[in-house]
Formats: sequence, C-alpha cells, structure tokens
Amino acid sequence: MKKYSIDRIRNITLVGHQASGKTTVAEAMLYNAGAVTRIGRVEDGNTLLDYTPDEIERKISISAGIAFAEVDKTKVNIVDTPGYEDFIGEVLGSLPIVEGAVVVMSADGGVEIGTENNWRHLDEYGLPRIACVNKMDKEHADFAKCLADAQKYLGTKVMPLYLPIGQGDSFKGVVDILKGKAYVYGGADGSFTEEDIPGDIAGEAGEWRQKLMDFAAETDDSLLEKFLEGGELSDEELAKGLTKGCTAGTFVPLVPVSATANIGVKQLMELVVDMLPSPLWRGEIETVAGKETKKVKLDPQGSTIGFVFKSMSEKHTGDLSFIRTYSGSIKAGDDLYNASAEVNERIGQLFFVQGKNRTDAESIDAGDIGAAVKLKSVKTNQTLCERSAAAALKPIDFPEPSLHTAIAAKDKNDVDKMGTGLNRLHEEDPTFKVEIDPDLRQTILSGQGELHLEVILAKLKRKQGVEVEMMVPKIPYRETIMKASEAQGKYKKQSGGRGQYGDVWLRLEPQPREAGFEFVDAIVGGAVPSKYIPAVEKGVVAAMKNGILAGYPVQDIKVTIYDGSFHTVDSSDNAFKVAGSLGFKNAATQAKPVILEPIMDVEVLVPDDYMGDIMGDLSMRRGKIQGTEQEGSLQKIKAQVPLSELYRYSTMLRSMTQGRATHRRKFSHYEEVPHDVTQKLIADAEAAKEEGS
Repeated sequence: MKKYSIDRIRNITLVGHQASGKTTVAEAMLYNAGAVTRIGRVEDGNTLLDYTPDEIERKISISAGIAFAEVDKTKVNIVDTPGYEDFIGEVLGSLPIVEGAVVVMSADGGVEIGTENNWRHLDEYGLPRIACVNKMDKEHADFAKCLADAQKYLGTKVMPLYLPIGQGDSFKGVVDILKGKAYVYGGADGSFTEEDIPGDIAGEAGEWRQKLMDFAAETDDSLLEKFLEGGELSDEELAKGLTKGCTAGTFVPLVPVSATANIGVKQLMELVVDMLPSPLWRGEIETVAGKETKKVKLDPQGSTIGFVFKSMSEKHTGDLSFIRTYSGSIKAGDDLYNASAEVNERIGQLFFVQGKNRTDAESIDAGDIGAAVKLKSVKTNQTLCERSAAAALKPIDFPEPSLHTAIAAKDKNDVDKMGTGLNRLHEEDPTFKVEIDPDLRQTILSGQGELHLEVILAKLKRKQGVEVEMMVPKIPYRETIMKASEAQGKYKKQSGGRGQYGDVWLRLEPQPREAGFEFVDAIVGGAVPSKYIPAVEKGVVAAMKNGILAGYPVQDIKVTIYDGSFHTVDSSDNAFKVAGSLGFKNAATQAKPVILEPIMDVEVLVPDDYMGDIMGDLSMRRGKIQGTEQEGSLQKIKAQVPLSELYRYSTMLRSMTQGRATHRRKFSHYEEVPHDVTQKLIADAEAAKEEGS
C-alpha cells in the first residue's frame, strides 16, 4: 500500500439531511479516483459504503461508511454518515477524527433540518467545510433557492465557487468563478471539456468573483493592501485568500453537482484537496493523564497516539476496531497501552478500509485512518499509546437516548442470549442503553428514535437468532404518607405446641422528598427485647415494598417502634417480623397515603415557528413550563413533565415540527399524582390482583 506524508492526507466526513445523496456523492468520488469501477446505487443495494443487510433492506445509511481515494497525489479518507437523526451517533463519532466536512444538501430540498443540525455539530468542533448542492439534475432542482437558503440559515459566509450550467434535465456542467472557465460534461464517466463561460451566466459569475475578491482580500493584510492599491487579485492570490478563509471557518465554498450523473464531482474533489486542511491543521490535541490535562503536539515521528472511534463485529473478519492515528505510527506487532482501560494491547493485523473491502496495511501512520482486527481489550472511545507516555484522548460525547421501551424475549429460554447480544451490539453503538429495572421487573431499551430501536432488534435477531417484542415501559411510581400516625401490630397464633407471639406499636412520620427510609428504636424498659428489633424492621421493609394503595414501593418515611410486648416462650424473630408488617400496614392506612410519580426535567430545542404548539402540547401533558432561552437559531423550552406523559415523545415531537425539534430529559424529583390518576392506578392494581388470583 502506498505511503502518504501527513500533509498529503485529507480526512473528511460527509454529512447532511436524509436522502440528500451523501452515499452517492461518496461513490462518485471513489469512482472518479479509480477506487471503484462503477457508481453504486443505494436503490439497487450495490454501493460500496452501504453494505450491511439492514442498509440494503431499508435503502438508507445506518452506520458510518469509510473509504479512501487518491486525488492529486493526496489520500482522501471519506467517512459517509447517515442522515437520519436516529443514527446521529455515527455522525458525532466521525467529527473528532476528521479535519473537514462536505455538507450535502438536495437541490430540490434546500437547507433542511438535518442540514441545520449537522451544521451546528460542525460548529461545535470548529471544522472547516464545503457545501455541496447535489441532485442538480432532478426535476425540481433550484440552485438559487439552495444558495438563498444557505445564506439565510447557515450564514452569509456560504458563497458559490461554481455556478451550474442549467438545472434539472438541462444540467450539463459547472462554471468555475475563480478561473473564469466552464466545464461541460459529456457522459457518466465524468469526462468534460473546458469552454468559455456561457453568455447568460457570465454576468452572474463576474458579480460573484468580485464579492469573492472583496472577501479574500480581508483574510490577509498583504492581499488587502494589494487589492486596495489595484482593485484586483490574481487567480492564485484569490485562491490563497479563500483557502485561508475556509480553513479559518470564515468562508464556506458552495459547489453544484449531480452525483448520479457524475457532473461537478471532480471539481468538488479538487476543492477537498485544495481548501480543506491536512491533519497538521490541528497542531496539537488534548489528552488526560490522571487528573492532568495537557496538549500534545501532533508529530509523525513522535510518541504513538491512536484513537478508536468505531467498533464493528463482522461474521467472517471478526471484531474490527477503527483507528485514527494522531501521532507516531501504529504497526502490526506493536505492544501498545490502552490508556482508557489501563491494560496492554498487542496489535495484530491492520487494514485500510474501503467500504466493505479491506486492504492489508503494515502500519497506520500519523494523520491516517485504518482498522485493527481482534483487539482484546479495546472498545470505542479508547486510546492506544505508548505506556511511557500514557494519556487518553477526550472521549466522544454521544447523545443520551430520547426514546424508551420495554422489551422481552419471545422465547423465555432466550433471555440470557438477548442480554449477551445487546451488550455486544452496544460495543458497536454506544448511543443506546439497556437497563434492567429490578422494581419494575422489566428490561428497558433506550435509543435515539423508533427506527434506531427497530434496527437494533433486527440486528439482534439476525446475529443472535433472538426475537424480541416491545412493550410500553412501566412507570416507577412510589407511595408515601402525608401525616403522622400510630398503630399496633399484633401477631398471636396458638395451634398446639409452641405458639407465635409478637406485639409492637409503631409511629409513622412523613420525611422530606428523597430523604429515604429511617427506622428508629425508641423502646424503653425492655418492652420488646433488643434481639427482636431487627426482625421488626425487616417486617416493616417487606410491607413497604408491597405498598399501601396500589402496590408501589413506599419511600420518604420514618418509622419508630416505641412500645410493645413479648412472650418468654412463644415470641420469635418471625413473629415480630409479622407484627412489624401488620403494624406498618395499620398505621399507613391512617397516615393519608398518596401515590408519587417521577417528574422529568425536559429541554426542547425548537424553531420559533413551532414554539407555541410545543408549549401547548407540554401543558396538555401536565407539564409546567419553567422558562425559555435562545440557543443559536433555536429556542430552548425548559419544562417539568411527568414521565408517564412522555412515552414516544421524541416521535411525536418530530411529527409536530417536521423533524426540526429535539429534546433531552433527566429525572428531577417525585411529586404527588392528581386524584383522578390515583384512582385509576388503584383500580388497575386491583384488576391486576383479581386477574392473577
């Protein structure tokens, strides 16, 4: 495999709204570079990058596809990411390991919510980018609208470097504004002829060249001085200024293409090499060793630092760890240190990844991306380095799940296989979680959306042979008391031989929320021997687990034993345990018992246009609006909402806002449920008891 110096490497990610054609753009780039012999079609299931059974069946990208191509003696590593918000983890996983992005939008759709969301993520990482208007050959393609949308929603720093020659069926080439040339395409092989700019475009091209020249001059003092003196910059000076602006993030070039017709893709590839930076752009990276944070210079000859940004298990190859090397070089046979897990790791076989294909690699050098097979300890988000300079890179901050469902194996014999399979899938996809709730006796699967959960369970069935059904998750209601009370609990049983005798008096008092349970021994004079007190507490705790009103666990309560009696022969631990349970039940029913429900802190990011609808919907869900604040171009609504009202909320939110809103939630506190909800929960509990009897 050919070696590339670090300055001749470009690492880019393709991001954009679903169905904008990112995968086809990547396929066309690979085809033009000679890496593949044809441009695959997502619809036909024959692309190099969307090759998993789920992707072929659903005709969408689910995992980030990785490939490389040589463009102008430069290795371009391409990470093609999914457009569906359910798989946002694949996008976020690509951002720390690249130095640039191509933002793909559809010529017949303009700037859509996925475009805006991904743009915001790129801003968070400060990544230089190129904007690409794809599908220029589609019937309703409108480059002018896409450009206007981009400048309105993404910023005026988005400016065209190329203009389309025609659009829709008449799209046949692009005009290079900098060079003053037209490239007219003649076939799907990507061949074109260089011609003069058509007369109907020349005026517009001239206007944009002047705007670009004004901008380029402001990026460099020497260029500005020359521009002010002569009012003109050479093509080289203009390109230099714009490249500097692109790298600094103050300029985003826009280029029209049709990936399926292979028009304009070669110009896009040239921009990637000429305007997006090499791995040297980062200069240094932040590492953590213990509690110390330090900056480490990126040095091809320096100490080895590699980051595992993605994991995958393949049937024939085994476990693959995708690695970006930042410094030094990772070689087959190296003994490295997993700084995240604090264990040694022997590096075996290495590959460069070309979609579903693999090419043997002797090493993954600084700035490059590759994969290692069958690493023993390594998982996603972990750092490989030399033990003498052990330090871990900052892990990728994956989003918290927003959709939760209960699951159960259809075959009870598959419960263990289900758990093992989901744990293995979690190593590939950290954006979902599996938790077993012992109180509710349910397994809760949490992910980024309905499609995300469907794909996880489809993988589980295919890889482990386990079929799973989804159910509405139970709500972890709790019970408590609102006033103090006292009652006796007496257990006396005589049936021949030794009897059973236990007698206690208990005082129950409400505690502040989240204070928990407190048991106090206030016996004086030996009314109840101290050896029986633990048994009384056990009886109280057992009764608390079974609830007062509807069978939900009791919390935030103080129980004091202050009197009682015993029998020298018939008293026992078991008798006092039963007495404690009876005493608790008798006192609790007199203490104004109530049911509590979990309340969630909810933050909704939503465009201004939908604020009223979303706030109204939250109120209908018994939510209490806490306030609003601006966050970028969106509004953040803060509210407290009962968990019982949030089932499939993320799905509803996307539906109400055409996919333009997202939400986060976390537990806040427990709160008394309304009277009508209490009555329903009690009725449901009684019905369930009758059904079970």
